Amino acid sequence: MSSRSMRVWTCPHYGGPEVLALENRPVPVPRAGEVLVRIVATTVSSADARLRSCTLPRGFGLIGRAMFGFTGPRQPVLGTELSGVVAAVGPGVAAWQPGAAVIGFTGGRLGCHAEYRILPANGALVAKPPNLDFAEAAGLAFGGMAALDFLRRADLRTGERVLVLGAAGAVGTALLQLARFRGAHVTAMVSAANLDFVRALGADRVLDRASTDFTAAAETYDVIADTVGATTFARAHPHLHEHGRYLALAADLPGMFARPVGTKRSLAGAASERPEDLRELARLAAAGDLRVAVGRTFAFAELPEAHAYVSTGRKRGCAVVHVSDPPAG
Repeated sequence: MSSRSMRVWTCPHYGGPEVLALENRPVPVPRAGEVLVRIVATTVSSADARLRSCTLPRGFGLIGRAMFGFTGPRQPVLGTELSGVVAAVGPGVAAWQPGAAVIGFTGGRLGCHAEYRILPANGALVAKPPNLDFAEAAGLAFGGMAALDFLRRADLRTGERVLVLGAAGAVGTALLQLARFRGAHVTAMVSAANLDFVRALGADRVLDRASTDFTAAAETYDVIADTVGATTFARAHPHLHEHGRYLALAADLPGMFARPVGTKRSLAGAASERPEDLRELARLAAAGDLRVAVGRTFAFAELPEAHAYVSTGRKRGCAVVHVSDPPAG
């Protein structure tokens, strides 16, 4: 065991941001095939806030507690994504060297709200594109991997029309950009405060959610991507073209089992966590085809404040937490 210690934020039981506790733990030592990363930045995602509070979609209460822990998360250190610097490598690791700037995604294994994190050398770990700073890099994976997975499942094609509900969040900003990159026409629905924000990210058309009810309009789409659980397949499918797809990225339990209506179908379920998807996102970001929208930033000591901000439901882009200083130069 390492003699060095690190700071970690833990969630010992479910509740508001005040339940989070700052603790000291030993710095882990990488084993064969593993990499130790010194974390420079991480994020507090909507998934982190939901898990901390055990605020789960309708129907998932008991199931969620059975999966994640009945009184508190079984993995009490939350956080799904990071940017940082390789601090050490385990035996047999040749692909990474200490000092390499990297982006990592732990997904359901969590553990990124800490000063150090072990990751598999051959897992979801990629070199940080030089054109991204560490704050931007920290926000690449969570929203991007969900968006990439659902657009792949939807088999999005050039020229199709896409409506993105909740387009200003981490998933929504990634989804609208990835859809545009694939040649789709993207309409983004957001609050009035975020109209210019999503327009600057490439949305072809923006709608104010407070003054526009897409279910009352005659317009139809090939894909409706609901990133925030704003509606249901039952309400959305009349506004889909034939062979249209409703992407239920925040589905409740009934929504997980929504049956097709004619040629129209709903796609739901957890997004895959494929390392190759993170590599694709890094490639797109390096080429300038995908921007990471950083909304607010917080110091590591302010992580509970970041949770409180995310829990308002009005998060713009990514809520980034600075954990440690980036390397000089």
